[in-house]
Amino acid sequence: MTRRSAPETGTVAYVLKGFPRMSEIFIASEIARLEELGMSLRLYITKPGDGSTPHEVVGRIQAPRIAIPGSTPSLSGTALRKWLKANMPTVGRAFGRVALRHPVGLARAAGAATAQAFRSRKRPIRWGRKTYLREFLQAVAVADDIERTDVRHVHAHFAHGATTVAWLATMIVGLPLSFTGHARDIYSESLNPEGLLRRKMDAASFVVTCTDANRKHLEALGSTTPVHCIYHGLNADFSRLVAANGAAMPPAADGTLRLLGVGRIVPKKGFDTMIDACALLRDAGVPLEAVIAGEDGDHSDVVRRRIAALGLDGKVRLAGPMTQGELHEQYHAADAFCLPCRILDDGDRDGVPNVLVEAMACAVPVVTTDVSGIPELVEDGRNGFLVPPDDPARVAERLSLIHRDPELAARIGSAGQETVRSRFDGGELARRLAALFDAAR
Repeated sequence: MTRRSAPETGTVAYVLKGFPRMSEIFIASEIARLEELGMSLRLYITKPGDGSTPHEVVGRIQAPRIAIPGSTPSLSGTALRKWLKANMPTVGRAFGRVALRHPVGLARAAGAATAQAFRSRKRPIRWGRKTYLREFLQAVAVADDIERTDVRHVHAHFAHGATTVAWLATMIVGLPLSFTGHARDIYSESLNPEGLLRRKMDAASFVVTCTDANRKHLEALGSTTPVHCIYHGLNADFSRLVAANGAAMPPAADGTLRLLGVGRIVPKKGFDTMIDACALLRDAGVPLEAVIAGEDGDHSDVVRRRIAALGLDGKVRLAGPMTQGELHEQYHAADAFCLPCRILDDGDRDGVPNVLVEAMACAVPVVTTDVSGIPELVEDGRNGFLVPPDDPARVAERLSLIHRDPELAARIGSAGQETVRSRFDGGELARRLAALFDAAR
């Protein structure tokens, strides 16, 4: 990526709910690419990272990281008095400084947080939700730090907690706001109750989201704020691996179908459907081995029990989280990639799963579902296969077709690779985001 000269319009503050996180390499990649474009950034972290070994791209990020007090102890599991005692010595000093410099903005933010706390309470006779007190005080800490910098714009990732902090902070100091919405954070009403998402959209200069389906959903909320669809694209670490890519492994000599699934093991990924499809393939006489790579989640026990109940031990392996280099090797050893996503009852869903982009960049034919933003990446029968969610028979049918017809598999894989090159180039997508920041500051 060509580095441009640093703009004279000041720093962009990023408010993040946790950094770094293994499953959110797309955020680290975005930050690194913006820095490569010459943009000055400052990161405000409202919660600790997940403790995993950071991806390589994280080490290339130069932006200062400011840990905002208030993430520990957990407010949901702590008496309010104890939580305030742990955090007010730090936040209290920031509060005093902000009150002197921005009394009107502070009062406005306090009123907005209080109104939201009472608006969203579960029963009329109860006090408001404590989470908005924490987010208000974190916003005060962000505002206090911003005062000592050249920050001219505030952006947040995920449209719930981090954006609430950013919204209140910009209300205090009078800076422009923007945020990126992703998946559950824009579809689950419980994360932005009582019209909160619309209020944050109304306050923003612009909103970014990672699929056109998300864009339409956000625009339907009725705000006049422009919403821009900017895909994540191929992350920076994986782009480097693909650029130095050798040939994929040839099909197994014994005709074994090598399957790969990647993602945190949570219900929306549909790995239980993938397991059921593997059982159908085995029963149909297809020799197979499958690897599911990703962090454990709240569906791990269900998936493990399904593997055991269907007698797939030894054929399906849960490999745990992997580095980008290890994943790259897995993609190039795979004959097909399977991610049968679904939409959950609470609205949680994937957008365009980044792992689908990675698989297609490696020319691996993908079998996935026609939900959310996935059809914006995968065109059924041209660069991949789309099936309905929760339909293991259709998944097995498409995987069997890939296994039986190597020429079709190669053609699908090649078309997928071209799709990523032409429409999901992470560097070009970062330039689009940088242009939005430049226009807003």
